[in-house]
Amino acid sequence: MITVDWVALYTGFWIGMVASTVFFAGLAVSVRWALRTGRPGLILLPSAAARIALLLGVGWWVTGAGGDGWAFVGYVAAFFLVRLIATGIARLPQSKEDRCN
Repeated sequence: MITVDWVALYTGFWIGMVASTVFFAGLAVSVRWALRTGRPGLILLPSAAARIALLLGVGWWVTGAGGDGWAFVGYVAAFFLVRLIATGIARLPQSKEDRCN
């Protein structure tokens, strides 16, 4: 029978929620900024590298802090939940004023 370490699972989940929110907020900001420039690659590539390094670094730390990998399970679950919410928000129709800015 599998024994779940609920404290590690919840800890990984909440840390994952914060890290994933920062990841997707950074993505939104960098895409908006990149769309206003002539060379978006100069913004998107360093931004992606920094965001991925942050997400993996925090994930590495959470994995080392958790017992039996349950913190990592919570961290990954939080990432996919925040991703689902972020893509849902991104698909919402925008007002005319938002598209002009």
